[in-house]
Amino acid sequence: MTKLKLNFIKNFPVSWFASVMGTGILANTSFFYSNYLPFLTYLASFLFYFNIGLFCVFFIPFILKIILFRKESRIELEDPIKTNFFPTFSISFVVLAANSIYILKNISVAIILWYIGTFLTIFFSILIPFVLFRSENAKIHHINPAWFIPPVGLIIIPFVGNSFISQFSGIAYEFMVFLNYFGWGAGFFIYLALLSICIYRFALIHPMPNLLAPTIWIGLGPIGAGIVALNNLIINSSFVTVKEPFFVFSLLFWGFGIWWLFIAIIMTVHYIRKLRLPYSMSWWAFIFPLGAYIASCRSVSFIFNFHLIDYIGFGLYWLLFSLWLITLVKTLLHLIHRNKSSS
Repeated sequence: MTKLKLNFIKNFPVSWFASVMGTGILANTSFFYSNYLPFLTYLASFLFYFNIGLFCVFFIPFILKIILFRKESRIELEDPIKTNFFPTFSISFVVLAANSIYILKNISVAIILWYIGTFLTIFFSILIPFVLFRSENAKIHHINPAWFIPPVGLIIIPFVGNSFISQFSGIAYEFMVFLNYFGWGAGFFIYLALLSICIYRFALIHPMPNLLAPTIWIGLGPIGAGIVALNNLIINSSFVTVKEPFFVFSLLFWGFGIWWLFIAIIMTVHYIRKLRLPYSMSWWAFIFPLGAYIASCRSVSFIFNFHLIDYIGFGLYWLLFSLWLITLVKTLLHLIHRNKSSS
């Protein structure tokens, strides 16, 4: 390998997989709203195959970095901020599994991707807290909504896995139920603990650096994913005979998401006007969390037959598409400029 290629691998950030998560959720929401605009079906298919290409492009340098540059990977893993982006790798498998269900319509491929993503996500959900708990470097100002990514990964497990429960029987069925309920339960309660710490940091510590400002949108991730995962899990669990209380909770949780959405928008405008918001990889934090919340609008509106909530979701879909397009263009321009500078 040339020195340039080795440097690229050595400095490859795992946060690139956030773009796979974002593109994947845009593909699914495009498919969901194709009943309003049929051409969105073709957009969903394009985004799905484009996303597979993105994942393959990022997969090789990430694996090579872990193999060839273990010291640098370990340093990144022990960084109080960067470590939380490692689950974006495992979540990407689960998002692609969701794409395979709705767009590719291949349940076998989806199950394989889901299992890989699930076990990797569980691994990271244990490893990352362990790294942070024993670390002497983590400080209160390091806390930001990116810390929600590991619990979001756990919540994403039943986001997709609920679809597979009916495919199994016996011990395999029980194991599938265990994985799904473990994912939602562990992820949700870790999220609650981190939520209080994160709000404490917002209120009493100096504002986050502008490069981390987009991570405010990550707060929508556990809300949106949690609502969809819970609703689908309850629908697909025959042993849950009284379902309505869970659905009411999801509606209340959805209302909290509206509040967080307003906070995210207002804080983003504040950063743009007062503190500047230069491009960085953190811009991809705009995409997946908003897409997950839009999916929750679809889920809640379907359960309660509330058309207004579905219209809100459809309106937010166009915000999602705009943010995705702007972030993609900014990313490409950044890569072109960086390549010209290094040549």
